[in-house]
Amino acid sequence: MYRHLLKFFLLSIISTWTSIGSVPTSDDEEIAMLLNEMNFTIGQRYAHFEQEIIPLEKELLDIQEQLSKTHSLQRKVNFILEKDALQEQIKELTLRYESDISKIRYLKGLQIIKILYEKTLDLDHHFAAVSTLSEINRLTNPNEYAAFRDIKTKLTEKTDKKSGFDLSSLLGNNIYTSVIHSFVALFNSSATSREQKQHNLQEVECILDFTLRMHNDLNTIYFETSYLRNGNKAVMEDLQVLFKMYTSPISYTVPLKTCRENDEWSIIRNHLNDYIDRMNQIIEHDQADRNFRNMQINLQFPIDRLLQFITKYNAFIDQGSKFYEKFRVMLNSYENEERCANNIPEDYREMKANIYRSIEKFNTAYRPVEINGSKLKQLLYGINEYE
Repeated sequence: MYRHLLKFFLLSIISTWTSIGSVPTSDDEEIAMLLNEMNFTIGQRYAHFEQEIIPLEKELLDIQEQLSKTHSLQRKVNFILEKDALQEQIKELTLRYESDISKIRYLKGLQIIKILYEKTLDLDHHFAAVSTLSEINRLTNPNEYAAFRDIKTKLTEKTDKKSGFDLSSLLGNNIYTSVIHSFVALFNSSATSREQKQHNLQEVECILDFTLRMHNDLNTIYFETSYLRNGNKAVMEDLQVLFKMYTSPISYTVPLKTCRENDEWSIIRNHLNDYIDRMNQIIEHDQADRNFRNMQINLQFPIDRLLQFITKYNAFIDQGSKFYEKFRVMLNSYENEERCANNIPEDYREMKANIYRSIEKFNTAYRPVEINGSKLKQLLYGINEYE
């Protein structure tokens, strides 16, 4: 009976964790490798457990058969004592096996937390590297372009002072008022011929077209990237809370950030070993089953919370991927890119290339795991496809 229950327990664990690592991409290989290692280790441990428990189960069946056949009271008593001793031995063996499985799951979960933290740090660096607001303003404000400033200076010098006007420094740096003022100056300039006005306009038409068309889109990209960075910081905070919950049962109280900086992962393993030793020590004591189960739940609960966090993390990555798909559409929306190729800043083309690379990263490097509907049911309700 114990062996069948444990076989179900084993297959449920393997199918659950395998489902989390399904369809790995090249950048998911580290997590996929961890899950494969876990499955292999659990399989090895189960094979060893079967070698130990099968002889005991056969002996128990023999005793039960003999007990049903004997009529001697003394023999019945002896068989009952033997049966109780065997059941206790099987129970102890089963609990030790379960503690080993809990240790395997816990350690692999800890390694996944470590990988997820590295990925959130990479994301934070990624968002921080996106163009700053000052760089966006440089791309989308015509006043940042030498050709526009030159034309603007010439027009200011030739504008009829009686009909013209000067902008304040505040409005002079504003993209819309600056452009409007320049057009007014262009058409009010009495010292400039019609041909010269036309030439001046052609000198800056691509600059004006690009900056006016792309100003809102590029600013949107900046502000929405800032929004994503704040979202990633929230994910990092949640991961740090999860780590605290994860390591609390084994009495490790160092924050995740400090643990990473000091490379204390081996110390956590030592804490876990001590915890597992305590679990194994109480197996032989009174009320061992209840105490053991409580300690086992303390290990299993944070693992389940890790799986919930993975779902949340994937949702954030999905959101980020959709945002960057939108950014790609926005950057590709400039319809005069080919015509104005010589006047568009190189930073704009570089930004487009970065967006394409970012989309690829969101779909590969930053996405560590997947959980689909059927696998999630196996995880939450123990529905096993191997039954």
